[in-house]
Amino acid sequence: MKRLAVLLLSLTLTAAAQSAPAHVYWTGSWASAQMQPDGRDYGSSTELTNVTMRQIVHLSLGGPEVRIRISNVFGDAPLRVSSVHVADAVSGSSSEIVASTDRAVTFNGKNSVMIPAHAAYFSDPVEFDAKPLSDVAITFYVAKPAMPATYHGNSNQTIFVVHGDQTAATQLTDARKVGHWYWLSGVDVASRHPRSCVVAFGDSITDGWQSTVNGNNRWPDDLAARLQANPATRNVCVLNEGISGNRVVMDGWGPNAMSRLDRDVFAQDGVKSMIVLEGINDIGHLALEGHVTVADRNALKEQLIDAYEQIIAQAHAHGIKVYGATLTPYGGSSYWKKPQTAEFEALRQQLNAWIRAPGHFDGYVDFDKATRDPSHPNRYLPAFDSGDHLHPNPAGYKAMADAIPLQWFER
Repeated sequence: MKRLAVLLLSLTLTAAAQSAPAHVYWTGSWASAQMQPDGRDYGSSTELTNVTMRQIVHLSLGGPEVRIRISNVFGDAPLRVSSVHVADAVSGSSSEIVASTDRAVTFNGKNSVMIPAHAAYFSDPVEFDAKPLSDVAITFYVAKPAMPATYHGNSNQTIFVVHGDQTAATQLTDARKVGHWYWLSGVDVASRHPRSCVVAFGDSITDGWQSTVNGNNRWPDDLAARLQANPATRNVCVLNEGISGNRVVMDGWGPNAMSRLDRDVFAQDGVKSMIVLEGINDIGHLALEGHVTVADRNALKEQLIDAYEQIIAQAHAHGIKVYGATLTPYGGSSYWKKPQTAEFEALRQQLNAWIRAPGHFDGYVDFDKATRDPSHPNRYLPAFDSGDHLHPNPAGYKAMADAIPLQWFER
């Protein structure tokens, strides 16, 4: 009798274990840093009223389920999103989706969601075969927008906008094309085992200015492809949290770097490391002021170093490793102003020396060395220069990604 009881208990526990749902681990796969339009981009309530937006994103990791992040962090009123769908995109340059993959997205079981002012929500899990390095279309309908809009200014990706609710349409009719992601801040993917993410945290060079529109050849995209090609890092995602024009200690085009750490880095799922490439806009804006004193340049250097140390300390408090990236050349760019060219180049070199020095970051990647012209080290190698002398071209972005040691992310 006792043996029978033990057998029955064993069978019961086995059945319970088999019926219990497996634990799900969520990891980011795509993200964009949120900001508020400043007048250079359209964003009036009229243009964004009664619209369907089909927003294409390029995933880094795949998974059997996804959840969508929508942000109203800069809105001054609640944002109602009436309908949301996710599907495979036919291509990054078309509004057409693969109809058989289309799935409705819910929030607490409802098709619509009301997001309070200054808040961000994520959706319920959705069964969806998300493939690594694939283009996915997130489509949603907004009848009345919350203004100011929350958006990402430089998508370098075509977004399709039409009036009326066409969230379930296979292809949007007479869509106008824009270059910004609106209210869409992230896509997470599920797995049965823990995975990890690296955040690319920076300015326009991380955001991918001068990369190919719809080409997904920013340096974080190239890094994601390298990680996927390496069996030891295939479970590592890359989240691009760059903002064009971003500065470290002052607001620029978008909030300053220090003010967005919590939202853009620490709140992301699965982040274990970050690469920081920030500071060239701080140098450039000071250079544009003209005759700047030695004291002003030294003050900026100290402010930037203090900020780097804060990023390191705060990231370490969250268990995140921080890798510094040296500031790339900018000779000949709009920031390259006489008569103090040499003084500001010396400032860049001083900051790069600090980034390279042991005891600061957990490691560093030498983007300066990877992209500079050995004959003219204050300039890009001509083969890597986009033409504005401040941003790399796609070949330069690839050289940057190739310089990053993959062993940083092996587990």
